Amino acid sequence: MTSPTTGRATHTPRRSPAAPADAGRPFPAGVAKQPGTARIAVDLLGGDEAPAVVVGGALQAVRADPDLHLLLVGPTEAAGALFDALDPAERARVTVRPAEAAVDMADDLTAARADTTIRAAVAAVRSGQADALVSAGSTGATVTAAALGLGRWPEVRRPALVAALPAVAGAVVLLDVGGTLEPSAATLARHAVLGAAYAAVAHGLAAPRVGLLSVGTEPGKGDRVRRLTDPVLSAAELPGDARYVGLVEGYDICLGARADVVVTDGFTGNVLLKAVESAYAMAGGPPPGGAAPRAATLLGVAGTVVVCHGAARTDDIASGIALAARLWRQDAVERVAALLAENRTLCTTDIEVRTS
Repeated sequence: MTSPTTGRATHTPRRSPAAPADAGRPFPAGVAKQPGTARIAVDLLGGDEAPAVVVGGALQAVRADPDLHLLLVGPTEAAGALFDALDPAERARVTVRPAEAAVDMADDLTAARADTTIRAAVAAVRSGQADALVSAGSTGATVTAAALGLGRWPEVRRPALVAALPAVAGAVVLLDVGGTLEPSAATLARHAVLGAAYAAVAHGLAAPRVGLLSVGTEPGKGDRVRRLTDPVLSAAELPGDARYVGLVEGYDICLGARADVVVTDGFTGNVLLKAVESAYAMAGGPPPGGAAPRAATLLGVAGTVVVCHGAARTDDIASGIALAARLWRQDAVERVAALLAENRTLCTTDIEVRTS
């Protein structure tokens, strides 16, 4: 596997306190378990079946990863079942940060400003008590809390949620899957940059192929936003030696032969993600070697944030925690930010791309 940095200069990764000497080294993508302590804040009240499924997922994650430390954010009594099931050594790796309020899926996004579990989890990352956070709660509230509490990257107005979908020819990075429902052309172009950098770093892809999802592959196809975005990406220099391959269609995501990264709006991406997951479930599972995504990474904020489905089950929570730990151990978020800092050519604004 080629180097995730594709020959570019790397920076010195951060290390968690008490991490072993090699904990900060970049690790190849696709490795299920890397060494090094990872401290993950988990939103106990996030999700339709919380806290039961969150507690179950946390238990599964702790038992699978001896270097994992969890900070459970929520009511102390909700974590009682988890502590009862752990042996003394495992129990020493789990602590609770009390918080009583949850953001309901129907709540206004301003609820993320209140004293809720997701806000407390973000505060734990900001203060250095945790390295990353995981929540299956309201996506909008999680994105809002992370953007307000951790800050956004330069030139990223709208963070994006990115998921890796299994495909016949290999995993396809899809974004946005729910972060920004109605993006401008400038936002879609910026998300293409984010996706290219993420594919290079987190998945170790050399020269990722980037496509823009539309209703046809011919130039001029699609709605106004895509017609405006297509020429911008055609002229852009993308990070990670990525190249833009033009418009792609829905079946290109399941095949994976034309593009490694597919960019779309968060509304379409979220619907597509769930439809693909359901289709694989009906077909008996994804292609060999692949796995349906159980969590998505939030890109564009200054911290490692993983969002699970609101309908997440125990395995989904455990998978989200494992993803957050892997991203932290790879120093993926900071390495993506470093690639973006090197690539300043695509600094479009809404005014610059709205030409018709």
